[in-house]
Parts: sequence; C-alpha cells; structure tokens
Amino acid sequence: MEINTAKKNRIRRTMMFLNAQRPSLLQDAYIYRADSLIFDLEDAVAEREKDSARFSLYHALTSIDYQNCEKVVRINGLDTPHYKEDIRVCVAAGADTIRIPKCETRDDVLLVEKLIAEAEKEYNRPEGSTLLMAAAESPRGVINALAICEASERMMGIALSAGDYTRNLHTVKSDSGIELLGARSQLIIAARAAGVQCFDTVYLDVDNIEGFKKEVALIKQMGFDGKSLISPKQIAPVHEIFAPTEKEIRHAEKIIIQLEENKKKGIGVFTIDGKMVDIALLEGAQRTISYAKAAGVYKGTL
Repeated sequence: MEINTAKKNRIRRTMMFLNAQRPSLLQDAYIYRADSLIFDLEDAVAEREKDSARFSLYHALTSIDYQNCEKVVRINGLDTPHYKEDIRVCVAAGADTIRIPKCETRDDVLLVEKLIAEAEKEYNRPEGSTLLMAAAESPRGVINALAICEASERMMGIALSAGDYTRNLHTVKSDSGIELLGARSQLIIAARAAGVQCFDTVYLDVDNIEGFKKEVALIKQMGFDGKSLISPKQIAPVHEIFAPTEKEIRHAEKIIIQLEENKKKGIGVFTIDGKMVDIALLEGAQRTISYAKAAGVYKGTL
C-alpha cells in the first residue's frame, strides 16, 4: 500500500466541524479557508437522521469543489450500528480522511482500516487514498495513544476530544486547562514518537476570542499541529498565532540556505547569529517556511 506523503503531512492548523445533515452548511464551507473541514456524522446528527446525513454528505463530497480544504469525516462510534455504512459512504464519495471517535485501542484502528481497504476495492478507489485520524476521548484512549498512532500507515494524526475525557476524569474544563495538561502532553509525545500530527480539542465559548487565543498560544507552544474548531470566527486567530514572525522566517531561511551550501563543502556544524546549527535543525526550519507560506506571509524564494 502506498500512502501519499504530501497528503499525509499537509498543514492542518484549523479543522472545523460541520453538521453533515445540514446541506446549507456544507455548500460554501470552503470560503472560510480552514485547512480541514470535518463533516460530522456522529454527535451533531440525531439518531433518526443518520441515513439522511450520509445522503447529504455523499452528494456534497461528490458535487462541491472544496478547493484546497481537506475533507475529513467523523464517523459514528464503533459501538453503534452506523459506522460500517459511514465508512463505505466516505470512501465512495472520496473523503480524504476518516476520523475515528472514541478511539481507545490499536484494534479500533485496525478494524476501521480493514473496512476502508474493502471499500476502496469495492468503489475502485486507489489503495491507500483514504487516511485515518483518531480521537482520544477517554483515559484509556490517552494511555494507548502511541499504539493507536502506530497502528496503521494510513494514520495521519490524533486529536484530543475533551468533553467525554473530562467527564471520565470526574472534572470539567476550566479556563486554565490544568485538567487537560496530562492528556495534551501524552498525546503530543505519542504523536511525535510515531511521526504523526496532533490536534487539540475544541474551544466552546465562541464569543471569548481572547480566551481562545490564549489557549491556541498554549497548544502551539506545546507542539500541537492545530486545533479543532466549531466556528468560522475561530479560524483567523489560529492562523495568525501559528504564522511565523519575520525574524523566525529569516532565521529559517539562513539555516536552509547555509546547510545546503555547507553540505557541498563537507561542513556539518556552523553558527548563525552566534548560535550553533547542524542538520538536526533543518526539519524545523523547513516547517517554519511551510507555515509562513500557508499564512501568506512568505516573500522569499525557497
């Protein structure tokens, strides 16, 4: 199975949820310029509306040009009668990624992977074209994060979902986020160990933009790749906070250019602006340039 590396490692600063049973929300969602759109077949859809939501989703994905937005679908839980048909519809319609809710074990990932492979064959989709991400929503899911992240080549990332997680901890989400510190740390470490991306939970108070910005700055500093969102008004602040500064961009350029020049000369270690630089810093410099390009603030030639 061949996985498209560029597709798997694309920038995902913002992943905005959309109710899959509301066609009016799906039609023009790309105009908000989120990196990824999460079409929700799970919590946002009433039990009696699951079939109609799948119908709306299929026609949206097969008829609307979402331009550069990644198309992610959150399927129903593996403890429901809906997830198998959800997966078939996702693959048939050409969804980029399937999000597994309440993922707790490696076996959960393997089950969904098996069904995706069968659906790709059934609908003549390229093998490996449908990626996976997991949502950790319980203490067991958090503890098993590394095994989940390493379960499949299709896995592109793992996300924290704080609603059920805090309930299982017998607490509630606070402004400080102290109750999520352990889970956030565990997930980001597991994701980096497995070489996949990591995404933070939603911020429910959509009118508290300052509180939202504070939380985004925190998770960026922790190393998260992006954040799940519930409102278009949350997109711009995330992109702004994740955008590198001019100083960071210039420094990244120097690292990339001088590493290439010194490589030709056989020089592995040197200094830039008084600080030691070696090949280990190349990946971070390249990531800085990628984020600068995504933010539209890069004016260089790399």
